[in-house]
Amino acid sequence: MDIFTFVVLSSNLLILLFVFSDATDSITKSQFLSDIEKTTLVSKDGGFALGFFSPGNSTNRYLGIWYNNITVKTVVWVANRLNPISDLSGVLMLNSSGSLVLLSQNTTVAWLANSTKEVGSPIVELLDSGNLVLREENEGNPGRYLWQSFDYPSDTWLPGMKLGWDLRIGLNRHLSSWKSPDDPSPGELSWGIELHNYPEFVMKTGSQKYFRSGPWNGLFFSGMPDLKSTQDYSFTYVYNKDEVYFKFDMIQESIITRAVLSQSQYERYIWVEEKNKWSMLLYLPRDKCDTYNLCGAYGNCIMGESPVCQCVEGFKPKSLQTWNPEEWNKGCERSKQLSCQDKDKIAFVKFVGLKLPDSTNSWVEESMDFEECRDKCLNNCNCTAFTNSNIRYGISGCAMWFGDLIDIRQIAANNRMDVDSQNVYVRMSASEKEVKNKQKMKVIMIVVVAIAVAFGVLLILYCICKRSDSRDQAGEDLISFDFSNKAIQRGLINKKRAGKDRNKEMELPLFSFSSVSTATNYFSASNKLGEGGFGPVYKGSLLNGQLVAVKRLSRKSGQGWEELKNEAMLIAKLQHKNLVKLLGCCIERDEKILIYEYLPNKSLDYFLFDPIRHRIIDWATRTHIIEGIAQGLLYLHQYSRLQIIHRDLKASNILLDKEMNPKISDFGLARIFCGNGSQATNRIVGTYGYMSPEYAMEGLFSIKSDIFSFGVLLLEILSGKKNTGFYQSDSINLIGYAWDLWKSNRSLDLMDPILGDTPPANILLSYINIAFLCVQENAADRPTISDVISMFSTEPALLPSPKKPAFSFARGIEDLGSSKREPEICSLNNVTISILEAR
Repeated sequence: MDIFTFVVLSSNLLILLFVFSDATDSITKSQFLSDIEKTTLVSKDGGFALGFFSPGNSTNRYLGIWYNNITVKTVVWVANRLNPISDLSGVLMLNSSGSLVLLSQNTTVAWLANSTKEVGSPIVELLDSGNLVLREENEGNPGRYLWQSFDYPSDTWLPGMKLGWDLRIGLNRHLSSWKSPDDPSPGELSWGIELHNYPEFVMKTGSQKYFRSGPWNGLFFSGMPDLKSTQDYSFTYVYNKDEVYFKFDMIQESIITRAVLSQSQYERYIWVEEKNKWSMLLYLPRDKCDTYNLCGAYGNCIMGESPVCQCVEGFKPKSLQTWNPEEWNKGCERSKQLSCQDKDKIAFVKFVGLKLPDSTNSWVEESMDFEECRDKCLNNCNCTAFTNSNIRYGISGCAMWFGDLIDIRQIAANNRMDVDSQNVYVRMSASEKEVKNKQKMKVIMIVVVAIAVAFGVLLILYCICKRSDSRDQAGEDLISFDFSNKAIQRGLINKKRAGKDRNKEMELPLFSFSSVSTATNYFSASNKLGEGGFGPVYKGSLLNGQLVAVKRLSRKSGQGWEELKNEAMLIAKLQHKNLVKLLGCCIERDEKILIYEYLPNKSLDYFLFDPIRHRIIDWATRTHIIEGIAQGLLYLHQYSRLQIIHRDLKASNILLDKEMNPKISDFGLARIFCGNGSQATNRIVGTYGYMSPEYAMEGLFSIKSDIFSFGVLLLEILSGKKNTGFYQSDSINLIGYAWDLWKSNRSLDLMDPILGDTPPANILLSYINIAFLCVQENAADRPTISDVISMFSTEPALLPSPKKPAFSFARGIEDLGSSKREPEICSLNNVTISILEAR
């Protein structure tokens, strides 16, 4: 050693003596380990130590890692296996580029661990796992290393250490035995993963295969069924484009275990503290049958048999004269040669409990199922066997072999199926019986398929006919529907337009009955908002918090498919702030359901005719409601794309939102009207008390029919009283009572008492005057809705005087029945009734 080197090392050793006065787990650029000073690194938990040692009886010095807390010195990793140091001059340090270097005398490099990049502040650390790592001192990711000893194993496999390939850099992590107990240089025996389509562990003596694990099947390597995860340790197998590796991890971290490749075999040990020694748990090869390719092609090695080598079913020894232990590796040949042309004469014989054949000439596809795998093998003459590549969760994947099947042995005893066994299907020549059975099965399959096709065609035709006769519709899920997403709704409407069913003209989303039922809590009484002439209305709740109103038409209501279609078609085409918004419908089974926007204040009659709640609607609110109803009617009669006659305008059909804005609803009886005259119908429907006389008695309806209903509604809003069921004075209804007051100049007595002096008398009289103009008996005398709106701002003195209103005198129901028209479905304010005429 020259004087310069001696001075440098001596000065650094002085620093080292100070730095390592206590055991440490790391060194930096300013520190190093020296053999002469017997300094070591010790992992934080004290489990492992890094330092210099001499193996067995050798005097050579090596840098290695050993167990620090057990009495039997057990080395698990050696750095300079190929370059021992003959004296105590060894020094481990970080050089200027950040690489870890082992120097001997005359500064000769005995071993070098190159960093993957040049770093400014490198640090070498011995981890609790026994892994020696080189990393950047300020690295934020604790698992990012510039170099690690686990990538370069010696003869020992520790928990957490990967054995296998890093395909990105071509790194092969494998074990190699010591040449002898005194010499840790690589011996003849090696243990690692052999790369091909179906990777497996292979133990080699030099370049010759000595033992093979069989490929991984999701639970274990097929030739090592005992090597499975337990409550003490778990196994991980990874095979992707970047890596192929296998590792084990300890679940019970207190257990000290290792696997070592000795000069003759693979061994797994556990440390037994009570006995102060290592106890062997497993060794490979286990027996003669583990010897690689002992029985040759298609030979099955079975321990306990005599001889141990047996040909698999369908094969025979290549030479009976030479079938002896010295000639076993010549293997077996087929008893009957295969014919590739006739696939009917090919069969696959299932073998249970075998170690899978050598997978050097194999092919794997994880996405295939069993039938696909079988067909692919059948259609390839070179395919000699197949299996499912993964049995972890049932059976999946496909592995196929090409060429002779070698290195087979019986794993499960007596050829029995183990719970985790992986079956192998070997290509064979089918027997005559099998050929006949196949042909018979073909005929049966053809007949079955023909019957199935015929049945399927008939079933499709039946379904088409059934669908054309039925209104049952599968629909969207109401619960999760987003009504705020216009794009979704447009898409559904376009889809319906493209359809051929009778509902395509209804430009609305269709919802399933089950989802509507769920939204309304199965139409529970607690969700019921009220009941109209055609059925109850329920509150529905969606997942996004939106509320809807669900109108479920009663089967007894008389509103059938036509009324429902009318209402849906009309409201879908109408867009006005004073018209209720229809969101969708449900036409399934015998159910007919409409889904509206939810209006929290229910209907006008809910407030107007209740002795307590009617106090809430003051004069300003009432005039706001009156004007809103008028604007809604104006839109229906004059400004909508279609002139609409509602035919059932009443207090219960005026819904109120949270701001008490009125919205006209219930268009089930509405009609599209053309021209300025009137139309007739044989089917008189509506609500007594709101029907105009010409409609009730003759079936004639026009926009003036709605004006009459509006006049009745106006009187109800002003008085707070219902038109029907009115028993004050001699009048049979509110119209008659109000007319009597009008004639006697006492009209102010009609006003709801809770209004007090709020409305000026002239304004109130003006509204009453307009109401009487609307309920005049002759339809031609009634104003249009646009006239009515103008009258609201006209001076009372300028308003025309009304003529005698209809139904202002006592008249029995029999008078209506004397008409030539037959009223079919009517309602008494809110209750639907059917009038039957005796014949």
